[in-house]
Amino acid sequence: MALPDINHQAAPAEVELERLSPGQLLAKALLLNPLANFLPSSITRALLKLGKSELAQANWADPGGWKSMVISYEAKPAMLSDRVLINGGTIPMALRNRRKLGAYLLARLIEQTQVPRVHLLCLGAGPGAIAMDALAQAKKPAYATLVDISADAFDYGLRMARQRGLEASVRYIKADIREVQAKSYLDSPPHVVKMLGICEYLNDELLVDVASATAAMMPDGAPIVLNTINRTHGTDRFFRRVFGLHMIHRDCAELAHLMALAGFGQFTAHTEPLGVYDVLVARKQPQAAKRPG
Repeated sequence: MALPDINHQAAPAEVELERLSPGQLLAKALLLNPLANFLPSSITRALLKLGKSELAQANWADPGGWKSMVISYEAKPAMLSDRVLINGGTIPMALRNRRKLGAYLLARLIEQTQVPRVHLLCLGAGPGAIAMDALAQAKKPAYATLVDISADAFDYGLRMARQRGLEASVRYIKADIREVQAKSYLDSPPHVVKMLGICEYLNDELLVDVASATAAMMPDGAPIVLNTINRTHGTDRFFRRVFGLHMIHRDCAELAHLMALAGFGQFTAHTEPLGVYDVLVARKQPQAAKRPG
């Protein structure tokens, strides 16, 4: 199968994204990243415990889980150790960029969808912060179904929805993504799908399975938003050894190839300024209801 074409675009200028200066990038490459990666993990973990790092504790309990995501998003840590990790760390900064860029793209896709009320389906949703950002930004009526295999984040998400006046626009479902259609969880086909923050935790086969099940629920031409993660953050060794976080790094071509196997095409990629994440938009292609045999 030929590699799909990808239309690479700069991140929209109207989205305010975090950046690093050339001096900061050099300091990270020459000093900070090697120190984080090669300082014995036992020492680093001890220092984080001593510093009462909430981010470290969240990742030790659930690597890459929703609580560590919320801590990175809010960027208002009480402890010095977390201020260093969250406000200066490339991954937390890039996560905030991904949130802003993803929400912007989802809001625009909602506005472009030619139905009276748009159904946004969010997979691996956690509390649903990006979905709520998109609903709040979109200048068109929309609602979101948020699906996660764990219901642990749902109470937090509902509190957040009430605070933002979006309680009537979100619905949480505890389910395996691949069972959503078979068990008739949805009241209508999804017009837009969000799959941010999932691909880096799925191997190739599972990713194609999940994407194929998702394609089977979508109308032809409907968009899906997802992301790559690139090794440019420079601290994969730190995250694996210290946080127990094992992410699968793919570039745009690799991710687009897998999504094409599941029936998606017309890929557009937007790179956030730190170069850690590419946010891709793809569209469900006609006849793409099953994974190729």
